[in-house]
Amino acid sequence: MLVLAGASVNAQTITTQTFGSGANQFSIEFVTIGNPNNVADTTGSPNPAGSVAYTYNIGKYEVSRDMIDKANSAGGLGITMYDGSGGNGPNKPATGITWNEAATYVNWLNTSTGGTPAYKFVDGTFQLWSSTDAGYNANNLFRNSLAKYWLPSINEWYKGAYGSPNGTWYNYPTGTDSAPTAVAGGTAANTAVYNQSSPADITNAGGLSAYGTMGQGGNAWEWMETEYDGTKQTGSETRELRGGAWNNSSAWLDASTRYGVPTDEFLIINGFRVASVPEPSSLSLLLAGGAVLMAGRRRKSD
Repeated sequence: MLVLAGASVNAQTITTQTFGSGANQFSIEFVTIGNPNNVADTTGSPNPAGSVAYTYNIGKYEVSRDMIDKANSAGGLGITMYDGSGGNGPNKPATGITWNEAATYVNWLNTSTGGTPAYKFVDGTFQLWSSTDAGYNANNLFRNSLAKYWLPSINEWYKGAYGSPNGTWYNYPTGTDSAPTAVAGGTAANTAVYNQSSPADITNAGGLSAYGTMGQGGNAWEWMETEYDGTKQTGSETRELRGGAWNNSSAWLDASTRYGVPTDEFLIINGFRVASVPEPSSLSLLLAGGAVLMAGRRRKSD
């Protein structure tokens, strides 16, 4: 069941989707990212990045441990998480998860709500979608086009983190060109969770991006759907991680920093967030609200 929050953050509609039932019920809050066909950023990495031709949703927060625990209980997913560094509370980011496990979780979000899985696994092994599969998309062999939920591509993630509704690009995912202030937790503008001994709760992970997302800088590194090299798609292709973590310096949070990790490898500081198709009602609210320009200055090129 979709619940509309009835409010906007920086002109972006927020919606909430509920999964599971009973003791295993949980919700994911999404921010609608509009301004389709935006001009790409050419000052970060990769270059260019962040141009998306369509409106989409991205999780306002990272996926939490509670969201994984309840999905494990409801769907028998068997996803494991890292225990330690003070990050074991239910609302801490789910870390120590492989790309394959994140994809398995997203598939369950789809199938548990009667939809099509985003990613193809055969006997536990990830495979590309083929032209004989319903939902095949020759431009993205990873993602089934019929899926409602997926891991964000590099361009989708980058736009939500460093972009803005008026087209301005920023160097940090807090709507600024200067490094955010390091905090252990909180929601103050231009703050992020880094240079810390443990992560914060996902809803207490620093100031928002210009689009209204939290924690795309610091707290936990996040898996991209996209392959790191951006040039080929194979089942075992190394995927990209972005955003930095609670124990990194500010240099790891900016628009030029990324790294690649194999799909079956986990690191104790890696988490993820979910992207989705916007609900028709969400799109209607976004259009009815009109375009609201944000004050901001263009990031200087290096």
